[in-house]
Amino acid sequence: MQRTGSRLSDIAIQSSSEGAAIPRLYGRVRAAGQLIWATRFKETVVTTKTRTGGGKGIAPKVTVTQTDYKYSVSFAVGLCEGTITKIGRVWADGTLLDLSQYTTRLYTGSETQTPDPLIVETEGEGNAPAFRGLAYIVFEDMPLESFGNRIPQLSFEIIRSLSAADPSALENVLTGVCLIPGAGEFVYSDTPITADDGEGTTTPQNTHTAANTADIDASLDELEVLAPNARAVSLVAGWFANDLRCNVCQIKPGVETATKDTYPQTWSVNGIVRDAAHLVSASDGRPAYGGTPSDASVIAAIRNLKARGFNVLFNPFLFMDIAPGNALTNPYTNDVGQPAYPWRGRIVCTPAPGVTGSPDKTATATTQVAAFFGTASPSDYFIFGETIAWTGGSEWSYRRMILHYAHLCAVAGGVDAFLIGSELRGLTQTRDSATTYPAVAALKSLAADVRSILGPTTKIGYGADWSEYNAHQTGDAPGALLFNLDPLWSDANIDFIGIDNYLPLADWRDGTAHADYDAANGPTTVHDRTYLDANIEGGEDYDWYYASAEDRDTQTRTAITDGHGKPWVFRAKDIANWWRNPHHNRPDGSEDASPTAWVPQSKPIWFTELGCPAIDKGANHPNVFFDPKSSESAVPYYSNAQRDDLIQRRFLEAHYAHWSDAANNPVSTEYAAPMLDTSHIYVWTWDARPFPTFPSLTTVWGDAANYHTGHWLNGRLGAVQLADLVTDLCHTGSSPIHGGSPDPEGSGEGGTLDTSNLTGLITGYAVTQTQSPRDALQPLAIAAHFDAVESEGAIRFVMRGRPIATALTRDDLALPDNDTGFGLTLTRAQETDLPLAARIAYASAESDYSTSSVEARRLVSASDRIASSQLPIVMDQGQATGIAERLLQDAWQSRETAVFALPPSRLALDPTDEVILDTGTRTHRLRLTEVNDAAERTVHAEATDPSIY
Repeated sequence: MQRTGSRLSDIAIQSSSEGAAIPRLYGRVRAAGQLIWATRFKETVVTTKTRTGGGKGIAPKVTVTQTDYKYSVSFAVGLCEGTITKIGRVWADGTLLDLSQYTTRLYTGSETQTPDPLIVETEGEGNAPAFRGLAYIVFEDMPLESFGNRIPQLSFEIIRSLSAADPSALENVLTGVCLIPGAGEFVYSDTPITADDGEGTTTPQNTHTAANTADIDASLDELEVLAPNARAVSLVAGWFANDLRCNVCQIKPGVETATKDTYPQTWSVNGIVRDAAHLVSASDGRPAYGGTPSDASVIAAIRNLKARGFNVLFNPFLFMDIAPGNALTNPYTNDVGQPAYPWRGRIVCTPAPGVTGSPDKTATATTQVAAFFGTASPSDYFIFGETIAWTGGSEWSYRRMILHYAHLCAVAGGVDAFLIGSELRGLTQTRDSATTYPAVAALKSLAADVRSILGPTTKIGYGADWSEYNAHQTGDAPGALLFNLDPLWSDANIDFIGIDNYLPLADWRDGTAHADYDAANGPTTVHDRTYLDANIEGGEDYDWYYASAEDRDTQTRTAITDGHGKPWVFRAKDIANWWRNPHHNRPDGSEDASPTAWVPQSKPIWFTELGCPAIDKGANHPNVFFDPKSSESAVPYYSNAQRDDLIQRRFLEAHYAHWSDAANNPVSTEYAAPMLDTSHIYVWTWDARPFPTFPSLTTVWGDAANYHTGHWLNGRLGAVQLADLVTDLCHTGSSPIHGGSPDPEGSGEGGTLDTSNLTGLITGYAVTQTQSPRDALQPLAIAAHFDAVESEGAIRFVMRGRPIATALTRDDLALPDNDTGFGLTLTRAQETDLPLAARIAYASAESDYSTSSVEARRLVSASDRIASSQLPIVMDQGQATGIAERLLQDAWQSRETAVFALPPSRLALDPTDEVILDTGTRTHRLRLTEVNDAAERTVHAEATDPSIY
């Protein structure tokens, strides 16, 4: 069995052919292009003279003249049709080329671009085309010595996003990002750093691109191009905590290895040099984390970001370096052994509240919390140039870290905003009496000290976890709660309310038998942005909650009420009512007469983190991540753990659309600005390690495998939505299919196309031949599992496997004149005609776009046939494997075909519709493949029942 789409070439050869097709490229693709203009070779004569010989008893000196010829040439390479976003990597003769070493000019393919000045100079005024609508690059006087005195074979990584026409696309609405990894000794340095093993071998520390420029510069360059409105960056830098028990926890800067010679900079943090720093624990034979970014690299990053015009929020971070198999007492169980690499929010008094012997609500809690924060003061630091040294003794405390970074930010020239911490939920909910919280008082004191260092113009805040920011449900009595963070939120030194927002926007399950699926009115897919938007202020943690895991499994929902007409006090999602109302503590379940110190509407809210993993059903449980080394590793509720870039995009787009609507974001009467400052939404996350070197270099970075289903935006911004891609392919040329008017909304109204049913995100796609839209669409249909059908004057594109099928019985059929007695003929293919395996060839996103292949195979089959498909689509191995498995399943499911007739009453059924046909003895699930137009319509269908597979 052979299924072939557009041809896929492993090696793209640059040529100069008359009449060659101009490629259409989408997303992130590698292409060679066409040589469209060139000058004659320029010859340069280089003469050198040397003196040889001479000296006593030898021949006299002789002057040797050496004449060499060097060649260069100027030329232009056409890349693709349409306006591109940027060029990424460039290869010359298969080797990465540092484009910065050559004089080049890129023309992005706009309809207003002007002729290149060199071409005008060479060809004469009026003889130089502007190549409008064609993206091309000009190389001026390129030296050819390194390429055998010829123009090298060039290929280009081209990024062409279709988001420019969609103001709601993530690329256009994104306003800020968190810049990670927060761990990596020189990851933020803009100076190339190299390690020397002392035996002549050097290893780059922060330069993993062809240009030999710093990784952070390559990463920020791409961010600025792909997300031009993202002008705020939260710079994450971390130290390492070694225990969940706050009274014994030490917090230190760490390194990956105890011995390493680096130049031109050496590692130092807080005056600590490498051999005196904490050595990060090992996981699978390599450091579990990168080391703390050196102070010099942090200063460089702040200045780099400011020079680019970014608003900088500094984000000190705690990494929990607790290795598996440890002998530490777990404060939550009193057992030996703390969980491996846990969340910092689990740092708590010991034993933890609720555990026998806990000091919670006693003075001992104050002592334990005080040990965590320490006694560091602003005067305990010595500043010499750009070095911040510690003079306060042997203390390794939280205050030491925070005040160090406050001084470092000041030395760097200042930052726009500074976090005094984030997600310390276990500590901020530890009490030293029935109603007071020592960690909250410690944070207030810390904010005052940071203010004394950074001055009045720097905004100071705390990034509370979404489960922490509003109130502490103490459990002391039914309905008891305390607004434990209000003393901090109301403090004069706190300028904004920081929330790390990972609240769920979905409660989706597979199939149709769940509470959120609505066949009549929608949603019918978890990717429905209207559905996600409605759950920003609705659904779980707003209207209802699950009282137990069993209730979650059965979707038994408990309404959120409070008995006082203020259900918002228990609603984590009801940010607006929390912000606009006075707060009354309820220590015994009844309200205090007097409110807390919080003044309603007094301060803006920032989302100091907002994110969703790129994984199936990520919106169900956006705060979880997959990281095998961590005890926190998990996939979202009811997820199949497969990669899903689209749910991440839809989640974030829903948030931006919701909060940009003035109806959802009230204006304060206190400071005359909106509640949520949308310019300070920091999406988790953007990595300073540039894509695709991260995650491709798995030998360099131990967390590379976590990328595929993680929260990263790198490599996902610039991808093309399937509906947009299909629309663009159909509208290629002067008019769309069948000559109708374009329908950019994809609704099918007033046009010929309906792409509203398509869901999916394509990393890259290439159309390199002259072909019809139908041929161009075929590989996408195979990969994305959709069909096209003409219906009611429109061409509709429909995803296969729709959850709802029309129910039919034998009474719904016509022409009862065959052996079955009611007009149904069933045919079942022989197993020998069915494939043993499905093989997919694709362009690998993980291997420089080279052709790779995967295969899905049945364990038992009477056939040796291989169903193969060549797809000019960029994807990773996991995505390709999923396609191959689905194609194999389809081939076996559709082994059973049916022919039957329907009466005029069933005119609404079209090809691609699915039916469930009950014959009385058996139920068949069938997808209609052909419907004729006779009065009694003959229908051809194929089975879609997985049980047949």
